Amino acid sequence: MITATTIKTTTTTKVLAKTKPGRWQFLLIFCLSCFAIEGAATSSPDFEREARISEQIEPGLFDGEVVWLHGNDHDFLSIYVPLDNPVGAVVLMHGRDVNPEEQNLIGPLRVGLSERGWSTLAIQMPVLEKGKTYYDYLPILSYAHERIKTAIDFLKKEGHDVIVLAAHSCGAHMTNDWLNANGNALIKGYVAMGLGATDAGQELKTPFPLADINVPVLDIYGADEFPRPLAMVPERRKMLDQGGNKYSEQISVEGADHYFTGKGDQMIELVSGWLDRTFVE
Repeated sequence: MITATTIKTTTTTKVLAKTKPGRWQFLLIFCLSCFAIEGAATSSPDFEREARISEQIEPGLFDGEVVWLHGNDHDFLSIYVPLDNPVGAVVLMHGRDVNPEEQNLIGPLRVGLSERGWSTLAIQMPVLEKGKTYYDYLPILSYAHERIKTAIDFLKKEGHDVIVLAAHSCGAHMTNDWLNANGNALIKGYVAMGLGATDAGQELKTPFPLADINVPVLDIYGADEFPRPLAMVPERRKMLDQGGNKYSEQISVEGADHYFTGKGDQMIELVSGWLDRTFVE
């Protein structure tokens, strides 16, 4: 087991002096406190659930090694598959209510890409309790920023110059949010899987960064994706064209749903094929 750490950041809270409240003010303060408590419960990740997920994954891990990274004052699990002479490294980020070892997509990719010349690092993304929606996740998207940066820093220390981000669903929302805030200077490519999915009645609040980044992007989606993200495919194609990288592609996976159920082997071939066309050939 490898342990890597980054510099911890702290925040300070200022306490404001206030006059003695009257009776109605006590009621107002009580109500505001209730809203604050409720908001606080959903504005930070569920670290207890994350710990339970890690406890389930680590003992049964077969391929790769656990690396404990540090971000937002918490250690988080990642699974690293290093190679002796890789083409580069891929950081893999899972979707909502799953983990770095999920069996439809991220699990197969982290092993399959390593068999095709790429070191992989699958990282645990911030989570909430089960049943939360896209809107519930919006306040914690920023918690992924330090995790992504920490993963990149770790791979650079391992000697990797070519680093590609590969994210699915909610992991792609988090990655898009990081790219919108930080740009693409630290990476060489981006594999976006299942872009744009939200819950019923919820509008997309995390803009696609595809027109603003100049690294190669693979926008890969299921032909049987949910209707709303499927309707965004032409818009995303225009954004890729605006980004201007000649290696950027869109690929539709026949028969695949949003989760790429049963398409693990096909996704390994499609993603590794694009990586080869972009970085090897």
